[in-house]
Amino acid sequence: MSDPPVTALRATAEEEADIRRRVREVDPASLGPDRVIAVPGHAAALARMLADPRVSDPIYDLPRPITEDSVRAWIEATAADQARGEAVLILSLDEQGEVAGYSRFSVWPDRSSAELAGATRADRQNRGQGTAGAVRSFGWMFEVLGVRLIGLTAALDNVRSARVIEAAGFRPMGERDSRRPDGTLRRSLYWEMTADEWRRVRDPGEAPS
Repeated sequence: MSDPPVTALRATAEEEADIRRRVREVDPASLGPDRVIAVPGHAAALARMLADPRVSDPIYDLPRPITEDSVRAWIEATAADQARGEAVLILSLDEQGEVAGYSRFSVWPDRSSAELAGATRADRQNRGQGTAGAVRSFGWMFEVLGVRLIGLTAALDNVRSARVIEAAGFRPMGERDSRRPDGTLRRSLYWEMTADEWRRVRDPGEAPS
């Protein structure tokens, strides 16, 4: 799992328990059509998508090298995290049942916080749907997972992701080090948004709470 957001919130025991329950019981269809929780049987198809450097190169927390075995182990590790209420890996499937994208939600229930990492298959990129899909995912994290803070990172040269994140209204907070699975660090751009800020962005007429 990646590092938690810079801003440290403190959840009550009841809030933490509720977030863990939501993560464990999450319905992937609530994120969109043709969404499924990743299982080991998806390893080969997900590895095929991630083997494309256009998909995987900008993402720091993927297992490397990307092989069917390493991806299967990653799926299994995330399933164990989900059983604790701390992560969920959701895939989108195309008409042929191939993996067309993935979203991995890392969750810190004791801090009411989460992070999102994901990618879309190369042939589905640059269709003008990135911002809409990201906005849907951010709202889903606040509403379905029940967290109060989202932290996001992007590689310093990942201009496309930076544009999507800032278009959604996230506050830029400079740079931070992102820790790869092998322990090495990648310098990243960093943003945050709270649930209250999200609601005001979506409904500018809403009074601050």
